[in-house]
Formats: sequence, C-alpha cells, structure tokens
Amino acid sequence: MTPDSPYQSYVYAYPHKTAYRPLPDRPALAELWRGEKQDALSLYLHIPFCEVRCGFCNLFTRIGSPQGLTTAYLDALERQAVQVRDALADTAGFALAAFGGGTPTYLTAAELERLCDIAEHRMGADLRAVPLSVEASPDTATADRLKVLAERGTTRLSLGVQSFLDEEAKSAVRPQKRAAVEAALGRVRDAGFPVLNIDLIYGIDGQTPASWIKSLDAALSWQPEELYLYPLYVRPLTGLGRHAAPVGTAEWDAQRLSLYRAGRDHLLAHGYEQVSMRMFRRAGAASASPGEYACQTDGMVGLGCGARSYTSKLHYSFDYAVDAREVRRIIDDYVAAPDFSRAELGWEMTDEETRRRHLVQSLLQGEGVDQAAYRERFGSTPERDFPAELAEFAARGWLAGAEDRLLLSPEGLAWSDAVGPRLFSAGVRARMTEYSPK
Repeated sequence: MTPDSPYQSYVYAYPHKTAYRPLPDRPALAELWRGEKQDALSLYLHIPFCEVRCGFCNLFTRIGSPQGLTTAYLDALERQAVQVRDALADTAGFALAAFGGGTPTYLTAAELERLCDIAEHRMGADLRAVPLSVEASPDTATADRLKVLAERGTTRLSLGVQSFLDEEAKSAVRPQKRAAVEAALGRVRDAGFPVLNIDLIYGIDGQTPASWIKSLDAALSWQPEELYLYPLYVRPLTGLGRHAAPVGTAEWDAQRLSLYRAGRDHLLAHGYEQVSMRMFRRAGAASASPGEYACQTDGMVGLGCGARSYTSKLHYSFDYAVDAREVRRIIDDYVAAPDFSRAELGWEMTDEETRRRHLVQSLLQGEGVDQAAYRERFGSTPERDFPAELAEFAARGWLAGAEDRLLLSPEGLAWSDAVGPRLFSAGVRARMTEYSPK
C-alpha cells in the first residue's frame, strides 16, 4: 500500500482498537459512567464465534467451539451484564441495540433466546421497542434461529454473502455455494425482517466488471433494503495475508476503484441512494437505525470480550487479536473472569480527539458535516479546527461546495478510506504504528 493509495484503512470507529493500551489505574465503570448522558444509550453484544474464518477476515473471532464453551461464554456475558448494569444510573435507557461478531447466529436458537434475555432482563433493553440489528452468515441463518430473532424484535438482519459466484467465494477463501446463499435469503425474507442488508466484496482475485455486476444483480433480485459494498483488504495474520501474493499495487487500486464506481453507478441506477462509500439504501425503504454510525456514538455499552464501550471521555474494551491462539487465550480469560467492574484497555478522549471523531464520523457520510451543529457543539468550525487537512482535501477535489454542510464530492466518497486516516491525530497514528499484530 502506497501513501497515495485510496485504500489506507476502513475507518468504522475512531480511534481504532490498535491505539488502545492497558489502563494503569483500571478505572471503575461506575466512575466512568457517572455524569454521562444515559437516557438513550446504544447496546452492543459481541459473539466471538464463527463456523469458518474467511480469508480476508481480521475480526476478533474463534472458529468453532469446544463442548460447553458457548454456554460458558453466555454465563460470562450474563455476569458482565449484571455488573455493567449496576455501574449505570437507575434511569439509564437504551435506544439502539446490535448483536455482532463473529457470527451471532453461530449460537443455537435456544442460545439466541438466552442472548436476548440477557439484553432485556439483565441490561433493561426493550428489544421489541428499539432498532435491533443482527449479523448472520448463510449457513447459520437457519429457520429456527431466524424465528427467534424475528420474534424478539430484530428489525435488521445483515447477511454476509460477499459474492454470489462460487469461484469468487472460493478465491476469497469463503467456502459457500450460491444455492446455500439463495436458500438462506429465502429463509430471511420468510422470517419477515423489516430490513435485509447484504454484504458484498469487490477486488477479489479473478473478479471482473462483468462478474461484479452479475453478483450485484443476484443481490438486487432479493430487493434488499440495504447493500454494503466493501473493497477487499489483505491484512496481517489473515488467511489471504499469510498465503496470498503481496498486494497493494497501483494496478489493484485501480481495479478496486473501477469496480467501486461500477457498483455505485449500478445501484444508483436501480433506485438506491448512497449513504456512504460502503452503504446504499433502497429509496423509500425502511431504515432500521438513525444512521450508519449510530453504534459508534458516545454512550455505547459493549458486552462480550470483543466489544467496545464509549463514554464521552474514555473508549475502552478488552484485548484484541486476530491470531487463533491469541483469540482463544482472550476468550478463555474472559470466560473465567469473575470481575467486570473495571475498564481494562482504552483511549482517553481529549477535546481535540472528540472533534476529530465527530468530523470522521460525519464527513464520511453522504450527508456530511452539519456546520451549524458543529458550531453549537464545539463553538468553532471544521475549517478553523482542521485547516491543513481540509485544505488538502479541497486541493485533491475531495470536497463539494455547500453553504451549510461540509461534504465530500463523489470522488471524495470514493477515496473515503484515504480521507478518514488523514484525520487521525499524531497520537493515534503513533499508537497504531507501535502496535504489533497478534
């Protein structure tokens, strides 16, 4: 990857977990949450299990589970939920919920019932009254699991497909067949979730513009309310990272950009609106949440060993790894832990970092930065706070003219994975550079 590559990093949260470090004082959660706004919190429950690890995946997840491990994990999750809820105010409430992973639907139907019970009875989240998003894979999207999720209030089901073409799935080291994908989509639609999201990937070895459009058309035949188009990354310690030939060439960058533009234009022509570089929503379709990055806002409570939590002054989590042995170690430590009342690793948010985070989250969305809202919150403007960064974006043609909003141009959106990292602070960059993948 060159400094001028459009594919520097997918910025789904700021700062990235690789900037977190052990907190020497291990602050008590009750102290961290005291004084925080808690009437409309987000709740995230992390399930770190998958049936297989895809070649591109660098998520915190374990492949398979020994007998009894999922039960032990849910036991730990429940212990954590009780202690975290005790740290929150009596009046704390939840406005948004999500189950992620890993693959939450790796759990059995009965275990999914228990997961929902933990969210509702231990944390106090009314899953039938708030938007609830759940991630699934085709092989685990069985009728009994989907029935549980639908009955418990899931409003958005996200299915990781990546490609409808068997040869491309194989190339991405994702062992699946199109027939199984289509069958899973049929079960998802039969379950009646208001919002179906389908994830697809471009830049797979052997993929062509024609095969990319073919995969998009297969997805469009299901009329999903949302589609996410992800550029392929080859990251350290992943299957592709260990075995694939070195990538990051200008030729591959050009291929991914070309496929992105083809996919974007195809979806726009089929009645979809672009929400961000990755996210497209069918015009007039139901929306399961108030925004793509709603679960990344301040006031997020994360449960599970791969989850993050955000207060206005501290982002915190447990340890993070990709290597299978390290992941197993962290999960084993989590399952055995009796005390979840303190924050272990994190990053303290200064006023500057809060402004950077706000800019990253807003600018990378199609709607951009609301200038009036920025002034009201920070008493300043993005141009005053980040003159060098915005001057560079303007010089590169990444900004669009707008009177009341700071917007990325269509080309700027295409380069979102280069725009976001350019807004990182020097401190975050240094921590991420120092981090040794494990």
